[in-house]
Amino acid sequence: MTRCLNCGAERAADACEACGLTPVAAELVLRRRLLNRTAFFLLGILAFLAACRWYPPLEIDGILIFVGVIFFLTLFLAIVVERRALRHAEVEALKRVYYGFVPLPWLLGVLLCLNGGLDRTTSRECPARVVEKFALTAPLPNRRLILTSWREDRRVERVAVDRDDFNRFHPGDTITVRVKEGLVGIPWVSGVDRR
Repeated sequence: MTRCLNCGAERAADACEACGLTPVAAELVLRRRLLNRTAFFLLGILAFLAACRWYPPLEIDGILIFVGVIFFLTLFLAIVVERRALRHAEVEALKRVYYGFVPLPWLLGVLLCLNGGLDRTTSRECPARVVEKFALTAPLPNRRLILTSWREDRRVERVAVDRDDFNRFHPGDTITVRVKEGLVGIPWVSGVDRR
């Protein structure tokens, strides 16, 4: 007994009794849904990256690595589900796991927006010195100042900044980084000023 690719109901005959689709029609419906959900997932990744620019978390590198792993794992699952659907193999469990990963970037983006947007705490001023600058030109530019750390367990901090701050500061400059604690406990950088 196999399951229908469309609705997941157990199918004893050629056509599914629950949705009425044949295996070929169910495969086409599943592939269309996979395409739509993958597009929704990719838009969520872009929304998450936008949230990282509006309210840049202090630990942005670790968060981006985590989201990158989720990104590639989700796309891999989509490819596996689609390939198994072409062979009319069982996909129900993998399909549910994939559907669970799809809203994750949206949830993480909303979490970052709530963390920074609703944070009403006063910012803490942390002195630092610019060690180096890093810029990556891409569809979503990435500009970082590499600073001496104000935390005891760190040697350097990588702080995301906008283009104006990136061009304004140079290695050797002494600056002040304004850090807020965040509504949900994710520290984020609210600004960078010259000391």
